[in-house]
Amino acid sequence: MRNMTKPAVMNKPIKLTGALLVIGVILVAANMRASITAVGPLIGTIQADTGLSGALVGMLTTLPLIAFAILSPLAPSIANRFGAENTLFASLITLAVGTVLRSLPNTLTLFTGTLLIGLAIAVCNVLLPALVKQHFANHVGLMTGVYTMSMNLWAALASGISVPMAVGLGLGWRGALVCWAGVTVLAIIVWLPQLRSHRPEVTAKADQNSPLWKSALAWQVTFFMGLQSLLFYVTVTWLPEIVADRGYSATAAGWMLSLMQLCSLPTSFLMPLLAGRRPSQRSFVVLTFCFSAIGYLGLFAGGASLLPLWVAFIGLGGGAYISLALVFIALRTNNPRQTSRLSGMAQCIGYLLAAVGPMLMGWIHDYTLNWTVPLLLLLATVLLLLILGLGAGRDAYVGLSSDKEHQA
Repeated sequence: MRNMTKPAVMNKPIKLTGALLVIGVILVAANMRASITAVGPLIGTIQADTGLSGALVGMLTTLPLIAFAILSPLAPSIANRFGAENTLFASLITLAVGTVLRSLPNTLTLFTGTLLIGLAIAVCNVLLPALVKQHFANHVGLMTGVYTMSMNLWAALASGISVPMAVGLGLGWRGALVCWAGVTVLAIIVWLPQLRSHRPEVTAKADQNSPLWKSALAWQVTFFMGLQSLLFYVTVTWLPEIVADRGYSATAAGWMLSLMQLCSLPTSFLMPLLAGRRPSQRSFVVLTFCFSAIGYLGLFAGGASLLPLWVAFIGLGGGAYISLALVFIALRTNNPRQTSRLSGMAQCIGYLLAAVGPMLMGWIHDYTLNWTVPLLLLLATVLLLLILGLGAGRDAYVGLSSDKEHQA
């Protein structure tokens, strides 16, 4: 029989504080990608203005991923000591500071601010799934869909309006990037009531010592998270350049990236909502593979006429991948503490893997002077995601006191 241990569930009617928590989660999620996706359409402008190489300018996307990998395993311990709500508040302040620093007219502050942005978002990445597990344990799929859709919606907006803000409004790329600090400040204000809600966690010793690093299921979830992140961040960084090579203007290329993000919204919301109702998510993994395979195959085939269609399929697959990765972290664990620890592991190893992507693809493109090899590598990544997803999507929990999964 499957281990049916359940966390304590907050089943009280939603009052003002509960509504504020939902809004707060949505606004925190809104800050988890926008400051990164806003960079992609401006890569060419930033490179021309700063004189950075393709590999170095790729670091503007890679550096946050390295920060994710460094801080992710530490975030659960920090949150356990200071409280998840307080830790998230501190991360939002750090994000606002990093966004401002990144936009100052200095190459050192450009990378320093980018690093701070990565550290701040790393905490949000790790703690939001655990927060959802703790406060909305009966509605994990719904809440995962809600905050993932918010994350992708703001990412799409950031991708689409970066060039118009920089060029059309005359803000320049620095002015276009610093504007996103306003969304962070709004999240900070809304999150203030949650600072009083921290209660010390009391966790069973067996759970504290659970050997996630020896669990095959935990590693499948981890590499699924990592490869879908690699796929996303490579695409966000270089899709505008690929599209521009097909004859699109810089503004149109930015909106193509926005189209990808917009098309990710329905799957980012519906996928966890549907997947959370079933013990196994393997069929959803296969469907997601089909979306992405069609999109990247079309992009590889070339041609400008059907490019929006292929980008739309990439968006459908991308929205489904991130939602599945996040819902796996919640559904494959038994309680919020374990969810937080698996989230830290998945995002540490996963984002370390993903960090290689944008810089590697930039280097390969600089070397080959075309996008053939990078796109072939992305197609191989889609195939690996299918294999890993079939393992991560099976009806099982990671082990509590042994390295064997509790499976139905």
